Amino acid sequence: MKKLLILGAGTAGTMMANKMRKHLARDAWEITIVDQFKTHYYQPGFLFIPFGMYNRNDVIKPKSDFFPVGVNVIYSKIDKIQAKESNVILEDGVVLKYDYLIVATGCKTAPEEVDGLNGELWYKDIFDFYTIEGAVALANYFKTWKGGELIINISELPYKCPVAPLEFAFFADAFFTERGMRDKVNITYVTPMSGAFTKPRATKMLGELLEQKNINLVPDFAIMEVNNEEKKIMDYGGTEVKFDCLVSVPPNLGDEVMERSGLGDDMNYVPTDKHTLQSTAHENIFVIGDASNIPTSKAGSVAHFAAEILEENLMCAIEGRPFTGSFDGHANCYIETGYGKGTLIDFNYDTEPLPGSFPFPGLGPFGLLKVSRMNHYGKVLFRWIYWHILLKGKEMPIDSEMQMAGKKL
Repeated sequence: MKKLLILGAGTAGTMMANKMRKHLARDAWEITIVDQFKTHYYQPGFLFIPFGMYNRNDVIKPKSDFFPVGVNVIYSKIDKIQAKESNVILEDGVVLKYDYLIVATGCKTAPEEVDGLNGELWYKDIFDFYTIEGAVALANYFKTWKGGELIINISELPYKCPVAPLEFAFFADAFFTERGMRDKVNITYVTPMSGAFTKPRATKMLGELLEQKNINLVPDFAIMEVNNEEKKIMDYGGTEVKFDCLVSVPPNLGDEVMERSGLGDDMNYVPTDKHTLQSTAHENIFVIGDASNIPTSKAGSVAHFAAEILEENLMCAIEGRPFTGSFDGHANCYIETGYGKGTLIDFNYDTEPLPGSFPFPGLGPFGLLKVSRMNHYGKVLFRWIYWHILLKGKEMPIDSEMQMAGKKL
């Protein structure tokens, strides 16, 4: 009996379990998925919680709801991967053998990496919204907050869902306006990037949105320290920004098991061929989602598009054929802009976000780099698609390869 082992049962790992179970005969292949947690979180929904649009129950479901029949599920921490022996050792000492391994262990926030970030004001006046605990704490805080300096700070790159901090800023503008206290809230967006985003056209468009909404922008800010006593953040160049409420995007790191196993880089991300999604060090290991070091967004859409390529290439490896799939770094992100509207960007390794229509040329219904209600509906609809289609590995009417049709150069 051949063995396919999947580490991590988040978005990427769950999709791959569903996809590969359809391909591999049950009498020939044993598929096992390992994760230490039993609850699945719809992470894009965390953004909505601080503003009262979602609550905790809207973003959680049991992971067991999404595993296909015929997949072994083990809830356990992972101690180490022994890549040379094709073994995985669990926390209790159990050894799992594999013929092929899919690493989908994701990444997590690490506020301890910034001096003072998770100090005495953590979850009092300093918050994140990338965890369920942080999002809920911030929702409770905003219920009674009287206003002041609201600072949104990105600690460093890369981090999950690059547009989420911008969406938070746009939501905050609308939220406090609707509560009649926008004049009491000064919103500042502090980023290590040179602008609002990493791509020129998107940066221009999103930067203009910040300006229109009277949201201050502080670029090129490499955070050094959070001073809890004086309530300010400081960067290595000497710039200081005062806050009354600090909303932080902490550093993101890959799983510690990669460090223990000697498989990760200095941030515990696994070196991965950006086109084949194969480990650069071990032929029978493939990597998907936030666990990899490929140079594209750490976002659910990337995991979705990459899953189709990994599905193809893993079957090639199993059948002894040359790889036929090549991932182009396709990312697709709906961006909430507040007041029931949103915009959309679609890009890959080589092509920046461009204006146009999506997914059908000339028809849309979604507009690229355009603010519209339809784009907001696309974001809202995605939650249903995520639970009912995406996680279960079903086909979506969007090509994994980015298409130029409908885009305006």
